[in-house]
Amino acid sequence: MATVQDRMTAAGSKKILACDGGGILGLITVEILAKLEADLRAKLGNPTLVLGDWFDFVCGTSTGAIIATCISAGMSMDTLRAFYVGSGEQMFDKASVFKRLRYGYNDEPLAATLRSEINKALGCKDGEPPAALGDPRLRTLLMMVMRNHTTDSPWPISNNPRARYNQRDRADCNLDLPLWQLVRASTAAPTYFPPEVVTFAEGTPEEYQFVFVDGGVTTYNNPAFLAFQMATAAPYFVNWATGVDKLLIVSAGTGNVAKARPDLVASDLWLLDHAKNIPAALMNAASAGWDMACRIVGECRFGAAIDREFGGMTVDPDSAIATSNWTGPKQFAYVRYDPELSQPSLNGLGLSGIKAENIQVLDSVQFIPSIQLVGRAYAERSVTLTHLRNFV
Repeated sequence: MATVQDRMTAAGSKKILACDGGGILGLITVEILAKLEADLRAKLGNPTLVLGDWFDFVCGTSTGAIIATCISAGMSMDTLRAFYVGSGEQMFDKASVFKRLRYGYNDEPLAATLRSEINKALGCKDGEPPAALGDPRLRTLLMMVMRNHTTDSPWPISNNPRARYNQRDRADCNLDLPLWQLVRASTAAPTYFPPEVVTFAEGTPEEYQFVFVDGGVTTYNNPAFLAFQMATAAPYFVNWATGVDKLLIVSAGTGNVAKARPDLVASDLWLLDHAKNIPAALMNAASAGWDMACRIVGECRFGAAIDREFGGMTVDPDSAIATSNWTGPKQFAYVRYDPELSQPSLNGLGLSGIKAENIQVLDSVQFIPSIQLVGRAYAERSVTLTHLRNFV
């Protein structure tokens, strides 16, 4: 099996998959990617192909970090779907009443499930230490986003063997960190789960700890443009070539909806209202902002309109020569899959029996079947290999 270094340096075009955060709504992403995997299997005549064999770099934030890590470990989308459907309710295990003053769910079931599923996907034997970030059985370049609460900074951590903090001569080499724990750190959504404390340089005189929370509370809940930076910016030493025929980014969301408040008056805006609404507002704005950046710098082949002024910035797939919609050269091909979760949009997918408000929050585990139906209906209508032309 090719190593991460082999995948990084191999000749030819490169393909990146970026997965948003969104809790149990990650099942929408799974269904989108299941359609993509099935289509690639049929097109390439390989019934056992997994996305970890096709993409060169997978990344994710929060629930997207779970998906990205499992794909990099070689898990099929059928297996990943079974993981979400079978373990979703268990992962959102209610904390005791006293603990709910700090967070809503226990972290132990999620941590145990992540450790088990990731190690199983990598083929770890009983009694083996848990897989680390630098495990050679990972099939792709992998990056996950978390927030270092100790240093007040976003942390995009990767298994890139050339990265500054991944050098083996460091006592605190990031490649030695347990893979499951990093994924758990990326999913530690404040008020939902307790933070994750990660020990660096363990067992050495240089040992220290950082406290991490969910990467979704950085500006990178949508990590697509961050992945482009890591793949091309000199400090990361990946140095992939750019161009619409050389670099592809597929960005998969967990569904979006504008939560308008038409009856809002100025006096409604007080401390508690801000505390409840500002974090989500900032995350949603950042996610849309990175999507817009990708559509400007990249050649957007599919994606819903972002707003009525900006539109979708998509190109005509049937046009022999695509007309540029900005003043610079396009750096990559780009596809954005992210269904709208409003009631009219669900009705348009033929899912009028599903109430939109039931599938708009990240811990709506009692509506897993509905979430799955939305993902499948959207994927069937939206996902096509035409969007990946010149890369398949």
